[in-house]
Amino acid sequence: MTTQLVQFIVGLVLARILSPSEFGLVGMITVFLAVSQSLVDSGFGQALIRKKDADDLDYSTVFHFNFITGIFIFLVFYFSAPAIARFYNQPELTDIARVLGIIILINATVVTQKTRLTKSVNFRQLMKVNLTAAVISGVVAIVLALKGFGVWSLVWRSLTGSAVQALMLWFSNKWVPALRFSRESFRSLFSFGSRLLVSGLIDTVYRNIYLLIIGKFFSATELGYYTRADQFSRLASQNLTGTIQRVSYPVLSVVQDEDERLKAGYRKLIITTMFVTFFVMLGMAAVARPMILTLIGEKWLPSVPYLQLLCLSSMFFPLHVLNLNILNVKGRSDLFLRLEIIKKALAVPVIVAGVFLGIPAMLTGMIVLSIVSYFINSYHSGRLINYPVHEQISDIMPSLLLALAISGSVYSLSLLLDIHHTLLLLIQTGVLLALWVVLSKGLKLKGYIEIRNIIIEKVPQLKHIL
Repeated sequence: MTTQLVQFIVGLVLARILSPSEFGLVGMITVFLAVSQSLVDSGFGQALIRKKDADDLDYSTVFHFNFITGIFIFLVFYFSAPAIARFYNQPELTDIARVLGIIILINATVVTQKTRLTKSVNFRQLMKVNLTAAVISGVVAIVLALKGFGVWSLVWRSLTGSAVQALMLWFSNKWVPALRFSRESFRSLFSFGSRLLVSGLIDTVYRNIYLLIIGKFFSATELGYYTRADQFSRLASQNLTGTIQRVSYPVLSVVQDEDERLKAGYRKLIITTMFVTFFVMLGMAAVARPMILTLIGEKWLPSVPYLQLLCLSSMFFPLHVLNLNILNVKGRSDLFLRLEIIKKALAVPVIVAGVFLGIPAMLTGMIVLSIVSYFINSYHSGRLINYPVHEQISDIMPSLLLALAISGSVYSLSLLLDIHHTLLLLIQTGVLLALWVVLSKGLKLKGYIEIRNIIIEKVPQLKHIL
């Protein structure tokens, strides 16, 4: 989480220096880079994690395949750059895309290195690597932005971050691939990973298609507003989920054949994660306006309604990922793929609404789609571990209702108090935290108790406060 916080702070500094349109230009390339990265990984990372007896030959096979795939995709990306620029009618995107494409090559060399650390649950080393990369790339970007490099400061931030991360992973992991490739190993891993590849591609396109739609049918400035709002919402929702997923997947995989232990561990994850997520996302929606004005300035004010709508849709994201994690743990990548196809087909009307009715209509559709997707995911994952939908809802509903009540009260303060936005933000945040702790403690919510125990274990001095 420290890495995400550093990236978030760097983003705030850059937002004050650069214009929304400059962020929008990089956002236009994001969807193509994201799809390329999914193709490079090819689902082998999760396949290696799930394989209990993965050996050096398996890792070497995956490394060579990823690297060759990375070279091929980079070349396609490089020569497609002019077409991407014409698609958006932004000539400067040709050079931007070609430089950012180098990231594909760099990342192709570290898929197996990250997987080895993840499988061994060595998240401390991963955190060091990611944090160092975030700090160095952030400093580079801020210096370049102050010197007037504009959009290129964002480009070099991404490139520097990937390069530093790759160097540190290679030096710290002390693993070198053997010059061997096993067809048998490839077929075994691909039988599981191929379905994850397709479902991952579908999900990646879905999560980034909104960038493409806004960039194509609106403007780079509007896309800049959207990407900034999206960064705020992702800090709490997707980054928290990503951390939990990286930790929980290898741990739950160990007890994949013990349904009672699997359900117990998974249930605790659901309750704890959603207790935090509901509070943070609804709280962020309540303080969105003074937060945007205070942190990045008035020029970003149009991003406020985008942020509020994204918070409402993003707060269900951890539920999607955690439910889908069960399918992977149980080896049901076939079901994982079918569900992804169904849910993304349901997104078509939402995308059409965005084109014809505008960005707010599209974001509202994302909220509805997020709720529908949760029920689809939880129904199937619940059947596998005897944790049905009604039990999940029963476990998370107290946290949701409390978060709604608290955030509604906090939002009303902005209607009652006519004060400077920074002072308003401080008051709202203080009230938000106080109500959260007092009411959660008084109601003895399970999620609060779990979080409290974790915090007290790390910081015993807070025992009397919490």
